[in-house]
This record gives sequence, C-alpha cells and structure tokens, in this order.
Amino acid sequence: MSSLIVTKSAGIKNRLIQGFSCLKHLKHIHAALLRLGLDEDTYLLNKVLRFSFNFGNTNYSFRILDQTKEPNIFLFNTMIRGLVLNDCFQESIEIYHSMRKEGLSPDSFTFPFVLKACARVLDSELGVKMHSLVVKAGCEADAFVKISLINLYTKCGFIDNAFKVFDDIPDKNFASWTATISGYVGVGKCREAIDMFRRLLEMGLRPDSFSLVEVLSACKRTGDLRSGEWIDEYITENGMVRNVFVATALVDFYGKCGNMERARSVFDGMLEKNIVSWSSMIQGYASNGLPKEALDLFFKMLNEGLKPDCYAMVGVLCSCARLGALELGDWASNLINGNEFLDNSVLGTALIDMYAKCGRMDRAWEVFRGMRKKDRVVWNAAISGLAMSGHVKDALGLFGQMEKSGIKPDRNTFVGLLCACTHAGLVEEGRRYFNSMECVFTLTPEIEHYGCMVDLLGRAGCLDEAHQLIKSMPMEANAIVWGALLGGCRLHRDTQLVEVVLKKLIALEPWHSGNYVLLSNIYAASHKWEEAAKIRSIMSERGVKKIPGYSWIEVDGVVHQFLVGDTSHPLSEKIYAKLGELAKDLKAAGYVPTTDHVLFDIEEEEKEHFIGCHSEKLAVAFGLISTAPNDKILVVKNLRVCGDCHEAIKHISRIAGREIIVRDNNRFHCFTDGLCSCKDYW
Repeated sequence: MSSLIVTKSAGIKNRLIQGFSCLKHLKHIHAALLRLGLDEDTYLLNKVLRFSFNFGNTNYSFRILDQTKEPNIFLFNTMIRGLVLNDCFQESIEIYHSMRKEGLSPDSFTFPFVLKACARVLDSELGVKMHSLVVKAGCEADAFVKISLINLYTKCGFIDNAFKVFDDIPDKNFASWTATISGYVGVGKCREAIDMFRRLLEMGLRPDSFSLVEVLSACKRTGDLRSGEWIDEYITENGMVRNVFVATALVDFYGKCGNMERARSVFDGMLEKNIVSWSSMIQGYASNGLPKEALDLFFKMLNEGLKPDCYAMVGVLCSCARLGALELGDWASNLINGNEFLDNSVLGTALIDMYAKCGRMDRAWEVFRGMRKKDRVVWNAAISGLAMSGHVKDALGLFGQMEKSGIKPDRNTFVGLLCACTHAGLVEEGRRYFNSMECVFTLTPEIEHYGCMVDLLGRAGCLDEAHQLIKSMPMEANAIVWGALLGGCRLHRDTQLVEVVLKKLIALEPWHSGNYVLLSNIYAASHKWEEAAKIRSIMSERGVKKIPGYSWIEVDGVVHQFLVGDTSHPLSEKIYAKLGELAKDLKAAGYVPTTDHVLFDIEEEEKEHFIGCHSEKLAVAFGLISTAPNDKILVVKNLRVCGDCHEAIKHISRIAGREIIVRDNNRFHCFTDGLCSCKDYW
C-alpha cells in the first residue's frame, strides 16, 4: 500500500511540475492529495497553493490554507506572496498577522511582500515595525528587503528615511538606485531624482528602461527641457535601444515641454507603437494649441486599426473644443461606450468642456447630471462652462450645491467663479470670492486669480484699484494680468495708464506686435510723432511680426480654417461676393468701419479694405452661404475679436436674421438681432 502511495505521490509531483491550464485540473490534484493523506506534505501543498493564485481565485487559496492543520512559514510566505501579486494588499497583511499569532517569525522571504503591501495601503505604522523586525532578524543586508523598505518609505512620504536606507547599502545595486529615483519622483522631488540619475551614471551603472522612463517623468514635471534632451542624447550616444516605453516617455516629455517637432521626430522613428504612444502624441498636439494636427493624427491612428483609449479621446475632445467642432466631437465620442463617459471623470470632464466651448451648454449640463461620480474636477468643468457661456447665476448656484455635496473647492473652482463675476460685472461678489479663498478655504490666490480680479475691476472702471492690486501681488505680474488691465484702459479710454501698461507688456512680450501697434497709435493720436516713430523703429529692429489670426468654422462635420485676406478656400469667390453684399447692407445700416485697430502705417482707405477681410468675417460669410437659414453659426478665433469685427458682426446678425456665436481667446460673443451678450466689451 505504501509503495502505491509513493508511486501516486511521484505522479502528483510530476503533474505539479507540468502546471495546469485551469483551476478544475488543480482541484483534481488537490483532491488526490487529500484522498492519499498527503495533505500534510508541505512541499506538495505549497505547490498547490502557489498554483491556485494563477487563476485569480483567491477564495480557493484561502480554503487551502484554512484546511491545513499546522501551516508553516513556507505556506504563509506563499499565501502572502500570492495575495500581494493579486493586488489583495489588505488581505495579505491580515494573513501576516495570523502568521504571527501562530508564533511564526517573518524571514527574508516574508519581508519584501509584506512591506510592499504596507506601501500600497500606506500602512506606515506596520511598515516601521517591520523595519525593526528586519534588523532583529539580521536581514538588513538583504538587497530585496532594502529595496522594499525604500519603496515603503517613499510611498508613505518619508523620503528622508528612504534615503537613509539607500545610503546604508554598502554595495548599491541598480535596483536600489532605481527604487530611490522612483521614490523621489513619486513624492514630487523631481530635481533630486534627476540629480540621483546623474550620480548613477557617474558610478558607471547603465540605466534600464524603467529608470529612464522615471527620470524622463521627472524632467517632464519640472519642464526641464535641457536635462531631458541630455538624457535623449545619452541614449543615442551609448547605443541604447529606444524601446516602446522609453520612446513613448520621450514623446510625452517633449510634448509637455512644448517641443512638438522633436516629439514628432521621436514618434515617427518608433519601430513599434502602442496606444499609449499614439495617445501621448495626440495629447501633445492638443495641449500645445495644435488641434488640427491632433485630429489628423487621430484619424491616422484609426486607419491603423487601433481603438482610442481614454487619453486619446481626451486629446480629441480638447481639439474639437478648441476648434468649435461640435459635430466632429459628437462623432468621436460615439467611438467609446457612453457609459464610460459617465463612469470616468476624466472623459466626462472633457466631454462637458467640449460641449460648453462649442456653445451647447445644454448638452454639457446633461452630461454633468448623468455623471455617476462627480469629483471636484467634474464640478469645476460645469461651473467654468456655465460661467463662460454667460449663465452666471447658474454657475454661482452650482458652487453652492458643490459645497453642500461636501466637495471642497480648489483654486480652479475659484477661477471659474471669478470668471463668472467678470462676465456679469459682479464686482462685490468677485471681491467676496477672492477674499474667501484665504479666509475661508485656506487657499492662496495664484496669478490666475489676480488676473481675473484685475479683469473684473478693469471692466467695471476701477482702474486705479486694479493697478494697485497688481502692485500688491506677491508674485511678478505676467502678460495676462497686464493684458487684463489693458482691456479696462481701452474700454474706459484711460490714455495715461494705458501707456504704462503697454510699456510693461512690450517688456514682457517683445514678440507681440499688437502691443507696439497700440502704443504707436496712442502716441500718433496725441501728436507725439517722435515717440510713434521710435516704437515703429524698435518693432522693425526686433523683427516683430503680427501674430496671424485664424478663425475656424465647422460645417457638416468638416472644420474650415480662414486667415486674414484668405483666398485659398474652394468657395473664396462666393465668400467675397457675400462680403460685398454685406458691405452694402452694413453701410445702409449706418455702420462705419473702425480702423483704430489696424497697423499705423497704412492709409485709411487701405485700412478699411484690410479689416473687411479679417478671418472672422470670412468665416461668418462662409457660414451664411453654407448653412440653413435657421442654423446658428459658431466661429472660433485664436486671438481676440477686433473692435471693428465685433461691431460689424452685431449688424450682420440683424441683417441676416441669424444667431452668430464667436468664441475668441477671451470669451463667448453671442450676436442676436444687433446685440452682443458681452455688452460691447471685447
């Protein structure tokens, strides 16, 4: 009988060595163990327990351990390891506590997995106790244990402790360097991570793909283009292979640093591309103001047979939002199951933003209401969308609902609220929200909030207060803040302050032609001919050129782009014919072209012709001849709508009997029956 058991035991061992394709086969072998009374053979039982985790059914693994009369350290270690590898971190910690109750002490195989579980659930208290047990057990020299301790301390935010552990390693292997670099990146100490990587190279160690991806992530977060380029050069000079992970990290890095030419060069040179590579490139284009390039690449990706993931879809929706391409955004969103938008806050936020920026706040509101989990980002998107669309009361009311829901506002929330106040001219409410940031919500106002307040005060005519606010800012005011004050000065015709503002803007944005033009026009209007000539000379010396104004309009799912004086469109003849008709109707309606916004060295008659061909007028004319009489016309412009175009489109809306929406880089302008929603502030 014993010889039969030995034979069958050998058969079971062979079967365990071969492995199993399903849990059912493993259960048959386990049953055979029990029948033959081999369930106390810890070697065989350990093998069965280890295989049970391969099928994702931890319940069966628990049953195996529970039915074992006296489980030893090997079984407990296998159980802890299996649970950690199946992401059951809390359960693995509970098994560890059970092991201790059985009077068993952890060994060098126990520590790495329990420490990993502590790191993942951020149980620093147990992690620190484990560290003391590591010392007592004499395992402090074990490389795997050291790396696990580094990971624990970095994940729990104790970066100094992590560095102490790293520093105590006499013979630092590559894994310990990588763990420390990854830890620094994880807690946002990116500069330290980059310095650590340099030290690694100085030690003569050759980085692997994981460490390269981590250090490129650090460069991306800090916007350190120089270090990232140095790492890219190091990879090339040392003959290292740019696998799909490293190449994708480089694409993402260059995209975040605004170097899309280099990002595309790396992308095009990739022998293997996965969906993450495509998504990184699409997102890069979208976030760098290149929406058409993002969409072109998206269609190319679809032609390659790849299904878009969440991040590719966000890039596409952001591009559609920028172009005002509602139909295209609708079509793209249908490529993903609608429930994904309602369950995923990142996707849902992108869809809300797209609808809001395409002038369909009603659709944005439907998505917001349908979101199953509304986090702070979703609430912020809805508040900002309502504010931008002119639904100011609704935006402020939604903020009240957000507070009642227990969602704590962040800095982005207040940008939306202050924009709402700015659009409606609610100065007192704006002051209250701005002051409440620090007093009530312990949020320090950032430059965006100061910019919103300056804009609000400037529009309301409180120019001195706005100027004083800029002077009192804890940080240096940027061009956006001074530009907000410029808008107020122009609206209220404060020629003295505007000269100060424009000089600041020219210093901050020496490449921006509009500031030179305005300042020269102010000098010319005041008969300060020498100063006007000096500005013209400076502009010429610096080679300053006018930033081209683009306007986009979507018709039947196709986005059409126009430049000033554009004649490249297939329907150019009809577009200019329509502009000619409108010019006659506008003249009859009493409209006189406003030429203040045009370059100073052009004759008056030429100025009138020049402003008549602005990109937004071309887009509106195309919309009038290409859409049904009752359709809304939505035009998007990359720059601010000029005063003359604003006045002309007001009249066109009444002449054509059409609702025309123009979204510039500042806000929505909804033109209906000769009136504009912005109340003539542009």
